[in-house]
Amino acid sequence: MKLKRSLVICTGMSALLLTIGYGYVFIAGAPQFDPPGIAANTGLTFQIEQFDSKTMGTRQYGVILPPGYTQHPQQRYPVIILLHGGHDDERAYFDKYDITSVLHQLYQQNKLSASIIITPDGNDQRGSSPLWDPQYYDGVNGKLSTLIGTELVQVIQSRYRTLNAPQFWAMGGVSSGGWGALNIGLRHLNTFHTFFSHSGYFTDSSGAANSPESFVKQPVQQRSLLRIYLDAGRNDTDLLASTQQFHQTLNRLGIANVFYAFPGGHGLSGADYGWNYFHKHLANSLSYVGEQFKQAFAEHKSE
Repeated sequence: MKLKRSLVICTGMSALLLTIGYGYVFIAGAPQFDPPGIAANTGLTFQIEQFDSKTMGTRQYGVILPPGYTQHPQQRYPVIILLHGGHDDERAYFDKYDITSVLHQLYQQNKLSASIIITPDGNDQRGSSPLWDPQYYDGVNGKLSTLIGTELVQVIQSRYRTLNAPQFWAMGGVSSGGWGALNIGLRHLNTFHTFFSHSGYFTDSSGAANSPESFVKQPVQQRSLLRIYLDAGRNDTDLLASTQQFHQTLNRLGIANVFYAFPGGHGLSGADYGWNYFHKHLANSLSYVGEQFKQAFAEHKSE
């Protein structure tokens, strides 16, 4: 009798743990145990906007306008598009990675020119799930390459005071968003010249057509104008290997790039893991973007 009761209790506890685990991973999206806090008093505001896409219906994006945007109605600004990873959306950079405090710090330190920051919803028509990454290309589940690389760009240019030369546009992302930034951006070099990836990958399971490791080797006139920042966590062994390989490929092609292997990587807790990893190293990638923008401004003034 006692054995039977113990079995019932154990079965019930197992079911409860499975239910909690399911809710934690599949519904809550495996939130960070020790996330970076969202900084107050940065003077930056995160807003959600939407637009009608011809290819994918009504879509949303987040926007953070630069300091002084409304006070300087004649000024135009560079643009940075940030792509999220799996089981995320347009709010991830604000809610999870505390992007506003990163931007505030870089603006204060003069490491990044005042820029228009855009965080689109990059999910395809399957929606968000921990079982798959967004398909950042034009495929059977939606035309995300067209959506982000063409339609969203047109919306941003029509709604905000942007500098439209490609040296003033950057795109990057975290995890699968890092892959997505290169996969989309390298197809739209008339818009983007600067890219960055945090613990991303560069060979996609869909094949060579959507693997930057493969198609970056195709000759393009803008190759000498590209600037690429790469990093990966040492604990993300597969992603680290993919990033190192891509870095080596870029070197062989003579494409300007930097690569860093940092402690940590994906994970649920720890100063160098998960949301904390991305929060910390967005300061590195956006400083790199800031260097490219600074050079572009200098060249623009000398013309």
